Order: sequence, then C-alpha cells, then structure tokens
Amino acid sequence: MTSSGGGQTLPATLEQPAAATMLRLVITGSVDDGKSTLIGRLLYDSKQILTDQLEALRTASQRRNGEGGLDLSLLTDGLRAEREQGITIDVAYRYFQTPHRKFIIADTPGHESYTRNMVTGASTADLAVILIDARKGVVEQTRRHAFIASLLGIRHLVVCVNKMDLVGYAEERFEHVEQEFREFCARLETIDVTFIPTSAVCGENIVERSKHTPWYQGPALLYHLEHVHISSDRNLIDCRFPVQWVIRVGGGQSSSGDPDYRGYAGQIAAGVFRPGDPVVVLPSGEETRIASVDTPDGSLGEACAPMSVTIRLDGDLDVSRGDMICRPHNRPTVDRHIEAIVCWMADKPIVAGDVYAIKHTTRSARAIVEEVRYRIDVNTLHRDAGASQLGLNDIGRIRLRTTVPMIFDEYRRNRTTGSFILIDEAANGTVGAGMIIEAHIEHPESARTDVTWDRSRLARGARWELLGQRGATVWLTGLPAAGKSTIAAALEERIARDGYRAYRLDGDNLRYGLNSDLGFEPGDRAENIRRVAHVASLFADSGTIAIVSVISPYAVNRQLARSIHDHGELDFLEVWVNTPLEECERRDPKGLYARARVGKITGFTGVDAPYEAPRQADLELRPCEHPLEDLVEQLVAELRSRGVLGEAR
Repeated sequence: MTSSGGGQTLPATLEQPAAATMLRLVITGSVDDGKSTLIGRLLYDSKQILTDQLEALRTASQRRNGEGGLDLSLLTDGLRAEREQGITIDVAYRYFQTPHRKFIIADTPGHESYTRNMVTGASTADLAVILIDARKGVVEQTRRHAFIASLLGIRHLVVCVNKMDLVGYAEERFEHVEQEFREFCARLETIDVTFIPTSAVCGENIVERSKHTPWYQGPALLYHLEHVHISSDRNLIDCRFPVQWVIRVGGGQSSSGDPDYRGYAGQIAAGVFRPGDPVVVLPSGEETRIASVDTPDGSLGEACAPMSVTIRLDGDLDVSRGDMICRPHNRPTVDRHIEAIVCWMADKPIVAGDVYAIKHTTRSARAIVEEVRYRIDVNTLHRDAGASQLGLNDIGRIRLRTTVPMIFDEYRRNRTTGSFILIDEAANGTVGAGMIIEAHIEHPESARTDVTWDRSRLARGARWELLGQRGATVWLTGLPAAGKSTIAAALEERIARDGYRAYRLDGDNLRYGLNSDLGFEPGDRAENIRRVAHVASLFADSGTIAIVSVISPYAVNRQLARSIHDHGELDFLEVWVNTPLEECERRDPKGLYARARVGKITGFTGVDAPYEAPRQADLELRPCEHPLEDLVEQLVAELRSRGVLGEAR
C-alpha cells in the first residue's frame, strides 16, 4: 500500500509497475485501409514474431505475391476466405508484450456487413485505433467506427492517417484529414483523440519515429500505446460483484479445510472490496459484512476490478448465481424495465412484441421488446423516430421488459453492469448487443433505494423567465496554481455587478465540507468531480451561473461532468486555464509543488501524477499572456454568444 495526497491509499493492483498493466485495443477502419498490415508491422518491427511464424509468413507471402516481399497482413488474416479476398472478415486477436506493457489486439473487419464483428471486438477494448486512408479521408465506415467506439464507451482513440507514403508525406493532407475527423468527432462523447501520420507498409511512425515527417512532433504508435494512461478509467467508486458460482464444502469444491466454508465466486465488475466492508446483496436487500476475500493462492487484504475472487460473508444469507454484492449506500438499479441502445446482429429484424433471452452479467431471463424508439443514422447521427424495426447491423434505441428484475448501472458509468446480449432461443445464437441508458422512468417500481426524482411545480423555463436569466456551468480546469480560483472569483464579481446570479464553487472550499471524506487517488478524484458536477448542475438548473474551479486532471472525469449537464440539457462551458508548469511552480502559493518535489506529498498533479490537458476545450485562457480583466472579458463574451448573458442590467 502506498499513501497518496489525502492520507488515503491506492488499491495494491494500481501500484503495479507499468510492465504488468494490460491494454486491450481494437484496430479498425474501412476496407483496405491497412489494418492487418499495421498489426503485422507492429509485431514485426517490435520483434514479436517467432522464427517458425516468420518462415510460415514468408512461404504464404511468396504463394500470394511471388517475390514481392513479406505480406504482413497475413499474420492476422487467418481465414482462407480472408487471404483469398484480401479483406478481414472475422475478428482476429493477437497477444504480445513489450518491457512497458502487455497487449491484446483485436483486428476487426472494415466492411459494413461485418459491423457486428467490430462491436464484438471493441466491446472490451480500452483504446481504439482507427485507420484512415490519407488519399480518401474520412469515409462512411470511418464515421461508423468512430460512432461505435464512442457508443461502447472507449475513452481513448488513436487515428492513424495511413498510407502517407502515397501522398508524399504531405503535412497539408494530414491536417486536412485531422480536421475532417475532429468536425465529426465533436458530436460524439470522445475524450482523448490522438492523430499519427503512418505508413504501415513502410513502417513509418509505427515503432520508430519517421524521418519522412519532420513536421510531426508526436510519438510513434507503439510508444503512445505503451504510455497511454488508462488507470483512471477504472471505476473504483461503485462496488459491484456479480455472483457467478456458490462454492461450498462438498464434492471437492473447497480445499480450505473449513467444514462450514461457503463463498461466492465471480469477477469484480467495479470498485474495491476489503474484509470488514459493509455490503448488501441484491435483489434481496440483506445487509452484512465481508468476512474474507479469497483466491487459490490465499486470502487478500483487498481486491478490485477485474480480479476474479471468492467473497465470504458474515452470517448465512440466501445468495445465488445472478445476485450482486455491492455497498449499502451505493446500489445499482434493480428494475424490470430497461431503455437501451442496441446493435442488431441478426438477419431477422427486431420489432415490438418479440421475445428473446437476455444475458446480463451472471443473470439470465427473458425479455419482451416493448418498443423500438428510433434508429440512428451513423453518418449524420440523425434519429429516425419513424423506424419501427432494426435490421442487420442497425443501431437504435429500444425499450425492454424482463421477466425478472435486472441489477444494472448506466453503461456510461459501468461497461460491465451496463451491457447485455439478446439471444434467439430457437437458434441459440446472439442477435443483439445492448448498452443500458436507464431504467424506463415511466415505471415507478425501480428499487434503487426507493428514491425517485421529485419534480418541482415550477418548470425550469418558467423559473428562468421569472429570474430573467438562464443557468449554466463554467468549468475551469488547469494545473495547481494556474490561476483558476483567481479568474473564477473575478468572473463571479463581474457577473454579479452586471445584475446576474452567479456562485463560485471552489475545489478547496468543497473539500472543507461536501467532499471532506475524499482523498486524492484516482478513485477519490473521480468521486470528487462527480459530486461537484451534480451540485453545479443543480445550481444551473436553478437559474444560477455556477463557476467551478477544480483541477480535474483526468479527461474522463471532465467528460463525466459534461455528460451530467448534457443529460439535464444544461449549458456547460469547459475552460482550460493554460498556465505553463514552470510558472505554476514559480507561484506555488501554498508551497505544494516544493513539498511534492522532495517527496513530502505523493500523487500531486504536475509532479508525480498526470494532468491530461483538454484537447477540445470550449475556451482556452492564457494568464501569462493576458491580464485578468481581458480573461474575464473572454469568458463574458463566450457566455453572451451562448445566450446565457445579455448586456449589463
């Protein structure tokens, strides 16, 4: 265990060196964009191909191309039909590792007919690599795959503008493709997008930096994959343990020697579990404590996702497969009515009235399709509300009713407890993959601690009209000592003097009370931002301009704050206070940088913890280049352009 900033501790699994971490990535793109070749080049140049594999590759390349050299795409195009057609049909997986990290690569088909295969390969990925042919630019399949990656909650995208050798490594062409993709991506919930100019055939910017692109200052693809930060993607707040199997003495099931041994085995879906923790078993609602967390190698002091463990509980409870163990005051939704986005994978369309088997975590039931709400056009992201069915490879929103209550979270909060598959019982085949949006709110039987949203008699529009102003949230992010609080205080005063309601939510002030129980490790930082975002959204809903000044170092947490406001249809302005690290250290008003540099503080942003700078902030402020008054004017102008502020009153 290692102490971090607030006297809290990190789970042991997060303290492992980078070499022990695993990155799951999916590589996709349109047909003939070079996906399989890129994977082959990645393996070949990093010396991950065994001698016998290399000989087999040479033989296959000669048979296909004569003396044309190695065809690296053959490393993953394993099916005979793939080699004959020169396209990827099925999902191919490759495993390799470097001194920095282990990798599982999914090579997915590019053709629209195999969209379901792309969904399969991307469903467990931490990062997606999207290839774009530099000559063709962004095409329909590029947009389709970017949309699916966003839909599946993949938080990191790498866009490889490939075949740069065929356009003379032209910087202008690379920038044009980048701009095209960013314009489409602006409508998606993408968080971290990196662009790399590559030539998979020639090996440029794959493992080593290319001499042909001196204008490109970023890393090679392999270096980026080795160092991309994914630890903060883990949900360490919501403890979720779906029970897969009940282990008890008898039949050789336990070797503990305890004649009364009874444990519950499964894979942790989220959170950290420790002996002594209070827990509740759903759907029964019985509360108890964890007696021990066991593995074949012995008991653990703690365990976190995605570890597979056996949890023993105090007392004799009725727990069976499909139940879920979680915290008493942080429960998932228990409901029979589900709203979900589904990718349809069957030739027979899905229509209202159809009945399928549903598999969600370790729980199975039957589900009836109550309504097909709309189909999504992946090119325009337009919702076709007139659609009454979804066909093969279509994506749309449906409403389900299950025969038994499901225990779930929203997909954007937890990919494991927020996803499910639909199965055609007659053919015994998977026909749909779903991402849960929410419980169907028209049904009041949700058992989420029997809490429902109490709607005000005064509608938001009427409240804002009475106040004469709209609510909104201004979210200032930046390094410690960047000047966020100073700008926030000046903006609050300026808005108030102009006759508008505003209130500053300062990160330090909130940690005095509301968030005083939180430390500074990634899990607590995420919970800090979640709470602040919800409070800010309440201020905005009331017609107040909430001015939030928090470091919020991780892009994924800032995106969560934005999504909370988007869900409530509230204005959210992300402002990056871009002050260089050297200047922040020179200021150091609290002496925190100095203490962090000598090891008295650990996990300090900018020193031994990362700050993920916004890539698409709504506004960027540079305090070193402009006086405070000008910075405030930039903010006021932006709020006026959005209709939040008018002239001074």
